[in-house]
Amino acid sequence: MDWTLILKITYGIIVPLVCLRVIYDTNHISKTLSYLLLVIFVPVFGIIFYFSFGMNYRTRKIYSKKLFNNIKLENRLEIQLQDYANKIIKNKKELFASNKKLVRLLFKEISSPLTNKNEVDLLINGEQKFPEVYKAIEAAKHHIHFEYYIFTDDVVGKKIEALLIKKAKEGVQVKFMYDDYGSSSIRKSLVLRLRAAGVEAYPFYKIKLIYLANRMNYRNHRKIIVIDGRVGFVGGINVSDSYINDINTESTTYWRDTHLKIQGPAVWYLQYLFLCDWNFCANCEIEPEGNLFPELDSFKTKSNVAIQIAASGPDSETPTILYSLLQAINLAEEEILLTTPYFVPNESIMDALCIAAMSGVNVKLLVPRSSDSRIVNAAASSYYIELLESGVQIYRYTKGFIHAKTMAIDSEIAIVGSANLDMRSFDLNFEVNAIVYDRDINKQLKDAFYDDLNHASEIDLERWKERAWYHELSEKIARLLSPLL
Repeated sequence: MDWTLILKITYGIIVPLVCLRVIYDTNHISKTLSYLLLVIFVPVFGIIFYFSFGMNYRTRKIYSKKLFNNIKLENRLEIQLQDYANKIIKNKKELFASNKKLVRLLFKEISSPLTNKNEVDLLINGEQKFPEVYKAIEAAKHHIHFEYYIFTDDVVGKKIEALLIKKAKEGVQVKFMYDDYGSSSIRKSLVLRLRAAGVEAYPFYKIKLIYLANRMNYRNHRKIIVIDGRVGFVGGINVSDSYINDINTESTTYWRDTHLKIQGPAVWYLQYLFLCDWNFCANCEIEPEGNLFPELDSFKTKSNVAIQIAASGPDSETPTILYSLLQAINLAEEEILLTTPYFVPNESIMDALCIAAMSGVNVKLLVPRSSDSRIVNAAASSYYIELLESGVQIYRYTKGFIHAKTMAIDSEIAIVGSANLDMRSFDLNFEVNAIVYDRDINKQLKDAFYDDLNHASEIDLERWKERAWYHELSEKIARLLSPLL
């Protein structure tokens, strides 16, 4: 038999079938074309790449995000939360006069309640975050819930490990969830030690060699801590020595990042996200109960900050984080201050930023001078001319690597979270952002942004246009791959 001929015929049948799958399965035109080119013009590897990285799980959910088996209870709670949100809006008419569309979007899409009576601390870098985390863990009485993309077995990691083990021995319920890709280095070390000490520890979406296809995507990029259902942490800072500059001995690179500590009812939704993810990766069904979701009237906080949580991933009906960012940009009337380490936007974000700038909104974008990925850095650079010509001011951080994912809109909205401004965060990863409706937190975030500009250089449009032709060519080539980055 002519096996070569049989293989050619088989491959000739497979390629059109895979192309049909790409067309049927991929929603974005640019991404569809990218995958089609790979499948057709890169034999065998193109097909392997698509099935490894290109499958769209939003059309076939990884898991169903559901905590309630009692539908009547779920519907009653949703009505109560809607009434609660309406009372907040009514009592803070001036604050929400221009932001109601964003509030309603998040409640309609993911039932994310608007909460007030929250106390919020803006934490700059690991130097401010981790001492607060240590104190919160020490104070835990009932449960500690950890969910992280990157958790390393270094000084910071070992410190938190010791605290978690200590609290577990005291009878506190400790649940530890780590992304199996981002935290792969702790699988056979720190995780085993935690389990031996009584901590429940599970990987999110475990990577197995035989099942590698599709599992390099759809990673859990969230950074969530919930303690006793009352204290929560969310933002961009992973658990690693890299984020504490005074003990970062392995590298001279200065890491700049932002996180939030939240005390109050907003922790409810962080708890909800954690439990949904936990039920999936631990294969169990934890039902809501009082210690997990304290009564709203039981929160005794010093501040009255309003917060909503935006979350999305392959478990979402829609790309909620993308929609919330677009809505926030569209609501801006005076100023948009945007920080992101990875800027590989889709067309809707590009259009929104350009339209805002051309409409007279002061739009400033802060990105790293050099990213930790050359191809991402090159792809990001390919978008700058269009933004600059529209009036967007672009700054590149020179003090080190800026890893913060933040946005300040006018004088009322502050957004801090885990989501980058790239297609991976919008479509492929599990992400979470906190949207804070508060003038004081907004001002703190804006002050931090302008302080960062003291360590950044602004891109001049004319000089940018004059850069060497081969730089521009490499950026345009990298941009062709942007739907895949």
